[in-house]
This record gives sequence, C-alpha cells and structure tokens, in this order.
Amino acid sequence: MAKLQLSLIMGANDRSRPVLDGAVSPDGIDLTCTVAHPSEIFWRQLHFQEFDVSEMSLSSLLMAMASGNRDWIGLPIFTSRRFFHTGAWVRTDSGIDQPADLKGKRVGVPEYQQTAALWSRGVLKHEFGVEPEDLEWWMERTEERSHGGATGFRPPAGIRFNRIGANQSIGTMLMDGQLDATLLYITDNNLVDRSRITLEGNPKFRLLFPNPGAEGQRYFEKTGIFPINHGMVVRRSLYEQHPWVALNIFNAFRLAKERVGARMREMVSTHVELGLLGPDARKALSVDPYPYGVKSNQKVLETVVDYSFEQGLTPRRMQLDEVFAPSTLDL
Repeated sequence: MAKLQLSLIMGANDRSRPVLDGAVSPDGIDLTCTVAHPSEIFWRQLHFQEFDVSEMSLSSLLMAMASGNRDWIGLPIFTSRRFFHTGAWVRTDSGIDQPADLKGKRVGVPEYQQTAALWSRGVLKHEFGVEPEDLEWWMERTEERSHGGATGFRPPAGIRFNRIGANQSIGTMLMDGQLDATLLYITDNNLVDRSRITLEGNPKFRLLFPNPGAEGQRYFEKTGIFPINHGMVVRRSLYEQHPWVALNIFNAFRLAKERVGARMREMVSTHVELGLLGPDARKALSVDPYPYGVKSNQKVLETVVDYSFEQGLTPRRMQLDEVFAPSTLDL
C-alpha cells in the first residue's frame, strides 16, 4: 500500500529534530517538512490551512474549536513549555517592583489570546492576586496578522483593551514610556511580530522576576505545573478518512524525543564519570519534563482549559475529548 504524502510545518526544537530531518518517520506516512517561526505558522494555519500537520497554539486551538471550527484535531505532542510569567519586562522607572504593582499599569502583549499570555494572566491572578481587569492592555499584532483574526477574537468583557498602531510596536512604546511593562516580548524576525528593540542590558528595563529560574522552580514545586504552550494538529478531514494517522504521528514524535533523551543521558553519564557534573545531573535526566499524551498531562491541560474559560476567551469550558484525537486520550 502506498504511503500517505503529507505536509508538515513546525518550529525547530531538539526533541522533534529526528522527525524534521527524516531520521524518524511515521509508519505509512511520508512527510514533507517545513520549519518556520511559530508566530507565522499559527497565522498561516488558522487563516489559510496550508499544511496537513502542524504545530499549533493551544489557546488558539481551544478558541477555534469552541467557536465551531472543524479544520483540525489535536495531537498531544507538546512541543513548547515554559514558565511564561517569568518573561515579563518592566520599565525601571514604572514603580513596578512586584507583580501586584502591575495593577493600573499599561502592559503590552504581542497577542492577547496567545497561550503564553493566557498562562501568564492565570499565574498573575491565582498566585499574585492580579486580575486581567486590573491592567490596561496594549496588543501589538494587527487583526490581519493575528491568530484572533481567524478565531473571531473579541476583547473579553471588562478588559481595558487597545491596539498598537501599525507604525509602533511594544518595543517603541516601552522606549518612549507609553507602556510600563510587557507581559511577553518577541523580537524574532517573522511576518507577525514587529518589535525588534533589545531590552536586555538596557538600564531602562528589567525583568519583573529578577531570578526567573527561582520563580519557575517555586511555581512548579507549589503547583506541579510546567505550562504547555504548543501542541500539534492534523487536518480533521484527513484524520476522519485515515484515523490511524493520529497514533502513527504521535508515536514518531515520541520515538524522536526518546532518541534525543537517550543521547543526552549518555552525554551526561560521561560528564558525571569524568567529574565534570555532579551526580544530581543523572537523576534530573531520569525525569521527562516534556511528557506527551493527554492523560500524562491531564492537570496541565485542565488548568489551561479552566484559564481559557475563566478569562473569557472560550464561552464554555472545553472538554479534552473534544480537542484531541480519541486514540490519544489514554496516553
């Protein structure tokens, strides 16, 4: 039987590299792979549905499905995770010394609905008592180049929401003192995000959390949550015709991740034996911080679903079996 010929687009990451370079292939599928910046990928897929398989913003996927979009079905291959709230920047003259000081301030965000912003607002609310309604929001992406232009985004009720003009950006507004802080900051060269000014090393700016690593560790030890940002999707019409593609794609990415992990453990083992690293390094690598699957990530996924509904991005609380392929729910 001839293999399916499918197109895939995603951002580059080490765990997926064996799939992207062809070292690992899904059974029964030949993939033509394209690497691009996630900001562009989500815009292209949500607006134009160009590729059969792709990386996808988890927040935008929830919103699209909640509004009745049937273009995609989720695959619990989680390509990006981070403690996003630790990436917030503030002006040093803004009077913002701790998260509570954000109240009443003008805060930038590349896209209000993006998953990193969703997580950051959730953490600010539940960890520090800062409600989304407490801030004045300024969004950089235009409707034409945003995820929200495809998902029907409207600012949630009660939010003070503004759009940044096309001749400005989060970076320029921060430099001019028109913004006090930015929840996220993207300067990578892509077709969607406009900021290019480097904040790091500029005395006008500092991170909201001076030690991001310590704050991430605190949050993880308290909640057990390592926030998921991106997953994968497959074209729903393709899945309905060939349901087996979901598990075959999942298994290929799982195998790719395991191969990369095995190489890392081998390298660490050598460094430990040579005395270049402490014995805790081997112990740390025995835990997979990037598990794939729905059941394996149930707490994290249910939390992001709760945040989406709580923040008014989805009109109801989405169920995980609405989002992900049935064959992946028990993984």
